[in-house]
Formats: sequence, C-alpha cells, structure tokens
Amino acid sequence: MRLGPVGGRVNGGEYNSQAPMPGYSTVLFDLDGTLIDSTEVIMTSFRHTMRTHLDAVPSEAEWRSGFGTPLRPQLARFARDAADVEAMVETYRSYQRLHHDRLVTAFPDVVRVVARLAASQIPLAIVTSKNREATLHGLRHCGLETYFDVVVTSDDVTRHKPEPAPVIEALARLNRPAHGTVFIGDSPFDCMAGRAAGVSTAAVRWGPFARAELERHEPDHWLERPADILDLTDSEPTPLGRSVSGVEDGS
Repeated sequence: MRLGPVGGRVNGGEYNSQAPMPGYSTVLFDLDGTLIDSTEVIMTSFRHTMRTHLDAVPSEAEWRSGFGTPLRPQLARFARDAADVEAMVETYRSYQRLHHDRLVTAFPDVVRVVARLAASQIPLAIVTSKNREATLHGLRHCGLETYFDVVVTSDDVTRHKPEPAPVIEALARLNRPAHGTVFIGDSPFDCMAGRAAGVSTAAVRWGPFARAELERHEPDHWLERPADILDLTDSEPTPLGRSVSGVEDGS
C-alpha cells in the first residue's frame, strides 16, 4: 500500500495522517446513516415513544447525539426506571417495524458500490449498534443482504461502540487483521471504535452528523459520496463520474 503525505489527496479524495491510500483489503461498514438512510424512521419512532410515555418530546438534538449507540441506553436517559426502559423499547420497536419500509431506503449508489466490492472478493462486514432482527430486515429491504460475509450487531457483543469490541469481533469472524482494514461510518462512535480497534477509519459526509462533529475524532479519510469508497480499495476501476470535491467547506 502507498502512504500519502499528511493532509494530502489521492484521486481527489481527502485523507489525514499516514493512513494507507488506496488499497484496503477488508472493509467494515456501519449501517444506519452510512449505507441506509433511516434518520426519518428513527426520529419519528423517538417522537412517538416520548409522547406515549412522557407526554412530551425532549430535545431532538440530545437524541441525535446518541445516533450510533444501542437503543436501550439511549432510551434509558429519558426513562424513570428499568421497567420504563423496557416499555419504551417495545413501543419504539413496534412503531419502527410498522413504518420502517415506508421511510427507509439505501443511500443513492450504495447498492452498486457494495456489489462492486463484493464482486471484487473484498471481505465485507456490517458493524452496527442495531439489534440483529432490525439489521437483517434493513439489509433485506434495501437490497444489501447478499453482500456481507459477517454481520455484527448489538446482540453479538456485550460492549458496544465507541468501544472497539464490535469491530474486533467482525475482524475475528472474517479472520482478517486490523492492518489493511478500513471502517466506514457516519458517527463519532464509529471513528472512536475503529481507532481503538487499530483499523483505519473513513467518515461519510452524507449521514446526519456534521463535519465539525466528526473532525475532532480525526478520521483517516473523508468520503463525499458512496462512489468514493471504491477509491479506498483494490476493486476493479469503473467510470465514476466526478471525483471528490477538493473544496474545504468546513460544514
């Protein structure tokens, strides 16, 4: 793998530190906000749950700040006791199951990009804080279920992002080393988990977190659009159109 200069660009893509660019041989993905656009169903499920149990909706900014972490501890911040947490979880999941397929889609071009990686025989895994049932349903609904060798969910580990455990579990199941692996996600928790596990990290710009929220976690790569993922790997080149913008907008 080639090493680029600090803060440089390769093929128009921006990267930090001494991260290898390109040529990753293993790719790990977060799910929500990275591959599938689920922000609307997450927010409507939150509002419904809060109105049902609290008769009010707390700050949505506080809820959004927990994107990327498991549901139960997120809801526990608003619950009165343990029983209330369980009731909230059931309300939230029931509402989400009812409305999921209407509100959730894959981000544009994601299916094509993931299919290209899989066709290039690059080991792929999902590393998510969502439970297994919801994860598998989301993958099926968005046409992504056949492409991943490993799926690690909140049901598979006892310690969750930002801890490195789920990333390490994915590597173990793939039988792949941390070196040569990149973890692609949309949240600070993805960056922290990946870095703690010893893999490189790539932050997507199409998720719900602003660049300013991610910058302090120093992802190794910034991805402006899903097609840029192919530039990180040894997958066969394909016409991709416009490359990553070189504009430093800071937004």
